[in-house]
Amino acid sequence: MPMLARITSATTALFPLWVVVAGGLSFFYPGMFTWFTGPWITWGLGIIMLGMGLTLTLEDFKRVGKIPGAVILGILLQYTVMPFLGWASGRLFNLPDPLAVGLILVSCCPGGTASNVISYLARADVPLSVTMTALSTIIAVALTPLLTDFLAGSRMEVDAAGLFLSTVQVVLIPVALGVLIQRYFKRFTAAILPFAPPVAVLTIVLIVASILGANRELIKSSGLVLLAAVFLLHGGGFLLGYLFARLLVPESAARTISIEVGMQNSGLGVVLARANFTNPLVAVPSAISSLFHSVIGSALAAIWSRFPQANPRTKNS
Repeated sequence: MPMLARITSATTALFPLWVVVAGGLSFFYPGMFTWFTGPWITWGLGIIMLGMGLTLTLEDFKRVGKIPGAVILGILLQYTVMPFLGWASGRLFNLPDPLAVGLILVSCCPGGTASNVISYLARADVPLSVTMTALSTIIAVALTPLLTDFLAGSRMEVDAAGLFLSTVQVVLIPVALGVLIQRYFKRFTAAILPFAPPVAVLTIVLIVASILGANRELIKSSGLVLLAAVFLLHGGGFLLGYLFARLLVPESAARTISIEVGMQNSGLGVVLARANFTNPLVAVPSAISSLFHSVIGSALAAIWSRFPQANPRTKNS
């Protein structure tokens, strides 16, 4: 079991590398990944959310009461800074409507499980990261459809009710099921939990590579403009998340909030785009988003891990 734990830990820690390698391969050999499409993507994201639920206990939610300032601040920044940057980037670079809507959609998604991996690599506050990811995911059931409709409704018809239903199906139900399994089937949970992180990494990599491969010509035609818009979304998210948080919370918490704000659940963005919009371009920003936030997050983790905090405990603001 120790050997298995080391293998799964190493596999998870190299998540950014797998995303970059698979993303690059998808441009040259798209057939390696384009088979992972349709219901595979939806079920894959559901499995990731189920795995998140398996890691959650009542103690995780009680932790919110101990560090309410940092958690509330982080979630507030998640659902203000990122949606604004998504809308502003689309306007600044004058993106075509489908791409602009896709950028807004992913900017309105919650933090992804990959942020927990990056927080660990950066030696930030992992419990705070997990708590924020879980709560922002649950809140996403309402906020993601509402914010997307509000910011993107003028560009393209947005089915807010459809987005809400899709979010319930691929987020709320699997997470709730995971929490119940963890609570009532502890032995079973203990047996499968070590496999949850690498399965999540593999699934995210397949989702990203599949979308990139299927839309490589469209991505090429969009050129540097789309890449610049996605980079601004995530680069701005990491930067503003850190700067705003550092005004109110200690360094370790600020780093964690920066990672949570800058990294989105791009897999959810892909699923919502494919399920609720007929234009395939809407899903493209989410796929590129996963690649960019992984690279930026990894770079920050490499820098911050060299300057760890002496006291990583989160304090109230």
